[in-house]
Amino acid sequence: MRGARLRGTHGLFDEQEGQGTQGGDLEIADVLERHVDALSNRLSLAKPAHDENSAYYESEHRLKAIGVGTPPEMRMLVSAIGWPRVYVDALEERLDVEGFRLAGESYTDERLWSWWQANNLDVESSLAHLEALIHGVSYVTISAPGKLDDPDMPVIRVESPTSMVADIDPRTRKVRRALRLYVDELDPTQDAATLYLPNETIYFVRRSGAARWRIESRVRHQLGVVPVIPIINRERLSDRVGRSEITPEVRSMTDAAARIMMNLQATAELMAVPQRLLFGVAQDEFAANPENPGAVLEAYYARILAFENEAGRAEQFQAAELRNFVEALGELAKHVASYTGLPPQYLSFQSDNPASAEAIRSSESRLVKKSERKARMFGSAWEEVMRVAMLIMDQAIPKNAYRMETIWRDPSTPTYSAKADAVGKLYAAGMGVIPLEQARIDLGYSAEQRRQMRDWDNQNPTAQLNALLSGPRLPAREPAAEAA
Repeated sequence: MRGARLRGTHGLFDEQEGQGTQGGDLEIADVLERHVDALSNRLSLAKPAHDENSAYYESEHRLKAIGVGTPPEMRMLVSAIGWPRVYVDALEERLDVEGFRLAGESYTDERLWSWWQANNLDVESSLAHLEALIHGVSYVTISAPGKLDDPDMPVIRVESPTSMVADIDPRTRKVRRALRLYVDELDPTQDAATLYLPNETIYFVRRSGAARWRIESRVRHQLGVVPVIPIINRERLSDRVGRSEITPEVRSMTDAAARIMMNLQATAELMAVPQRLLFGVAQDEFAANPENPGAVLEAYYARILAFENEAGRAEQFQAAELRNFVEALGELAKHVASYTGLPPQYLSFQSDNPASAEAIRSSESRLVKKSERKARMFGSAWEEVMRVAMLIMDQAIPKNAYRMETIWRDPSTPTYSAKADAVGKLYAAGMGVIPLEQARIDLGYSAEQRRQMRDWDNQNPTAQLNALLSGPRLPAREPAAEAA
């Protein structure tokens, strides 16, 4: 290791024997440590933004200045307004991957789906999507199976941007290097880091608070690519880093709603019940204890006050009207709906008459279209994950994998009867515009359910008779799976 040097655009990535070409001779360990320090600094700088994003999502954000017209002792009556979580969860709940299809194939690829299932990505992918929506990006790492893993399954893990950061090349838009920070499970007093480079993965450790990182081990995989894929949300041509789905306008509406809700609570505590005003009554007439005239009787709600002074009279102030607060909250909810595309029923404002099924579908159109856009963006990342997994397992990527397609569940919410009626008319007992397999896909059956249905179809006496008469026979398994 001491005899090797680094060279390249920044003296960073390419490892080979000989002299470096930039800045004199640099030891590999020193350059690698600079990688870790540079990326960890970026992670530290992003921590305040990550904390704020999480606070808004978890409804834990507290305003710096709130309640100008509210007594200081009542300014702790801040309510948690969960509109950011409602919006983010509504998007994430509609993003479900159902398989991958290679170019030229009619069926989803069973081998790729087995990798997905083996890594529990049914659950983990939802967490990755959620982190990307909250923070603007999440990451997926791919590695070869270890000694205790299934040798036919790559190891695919999702990572949060709060513990991982990647450097993306603005020219190729590929990851040049990535870093993951964590605490060593075997020794909690040690900090640990994993540095991902195009041709190797390096593991570092250091004592907590120590200034220098120490290389613990290195894995030279020679892939030529960094096995880290970012899932980026709200990417722009001028901003390839990604942004949170909890936009500034949603945050401002959430803050305003928190202020109004706090004022509503304060008003309800102080003025929601009519206040009494007594004239011509001496204070000692309200003494709870005759022996202690200073102890004034406390007047609670619905307590009857009686006094003997014939000149005394009682008046009361009108109770405060709370409707203005309620109307203000409703107006803010409408603004949030216009910014996010959430249907009215998601934010608890709608007409008294229940909406019809068609009205519900119409109100969800923007949310469905936005979910389809998210699926397209996130799908390209999952396709790249599978291509890198192929490279790790097969040392090559087949040509048809470069036109891979991610299959997503329909993000809309039609009723089952309406969907069955529409698909039935399109299929029309085999004489319609779509074949049987497409009808089953449109109805939402999974790949495994469709495979079992094909087995049952082939056991049908009519299908067996067609086979004897040289009629078409449905494949029991998908061709891509048999070839694999």
